[in-house]
Amino acid sequence: MISPRIHPSILNADFANLATELSRISSADAAHVDVMDNHFVPNLTIGLPVVKSLRAATELPLDIHLMIEDPDTWAPQYAELGCESVTFHAEAAGAPIRLARELRAQGSRSAMALKPATGIEPYLDMLGELDMLLLMTVEPGFGGQSFLDLILPKIRRARKAVDDLGGTVALQVDGGISAETIQRAAEAGADTFVAGSAVYSAPDAAAAIAQLRSLAG
Repeated sequence: MISPRIHPSILNADFANLATELSRISSADAAHVDVMDNHFVPNLTIGLPVVKSLRAATELPLDIHLMIEDPDTWAPQYAELGCESVTFHAEAAGAPIRLARELRAQGSRSAMALKPATGIEPYLDMLGELDMLLLMTVEPGFGGQSFLDLILPKIRRARKAVDDLGGTVALQVDGGISAETIQRAAEAGADTFVAGSAVYSAPDAAAAIAQLRSLAG
């Protein structure tokens, strides 16, 4: 397995001071950026212009999570900006294999996300096209939700599939990750953890990141 990675979500950051907020998480492995369009999910956040500014404001890798319709059109544009990882939702992609290959061709890591009710089985044959698989542990669209323990068996099945393939695909979880839940997700097989309020609500974000990394290890 990959060593535990912590990707704080800037959804919980102060949007009026994003450059400063990114500096608070400089010890993280990447900054997780939630792009929502108020269509695929019932919330609206940021898009290409803001992400372009973020790319110029930080040396942290950007882990872009597209909760949008038509990622086949939009996802490659985030890769073109120099974002290190771009995640599209399987439920929204028209041609996920082609999209994953296009992201890699643009120099980005290709990643695919699944909602809680979406099974992994239909997508196992395309794992080799991915650099990361994201399993949502809450319903996408809002921060601050409680971790869904019913996803743990799904994480275990995904872990086995990744290991059978050679273990090079990162297995990310997103939603309700905190000091109280990260060990359960790690024990099930996750190795990359998106944490929002657990980091940005802490008095010391760096200490929160270090604690989460230790617990996941």
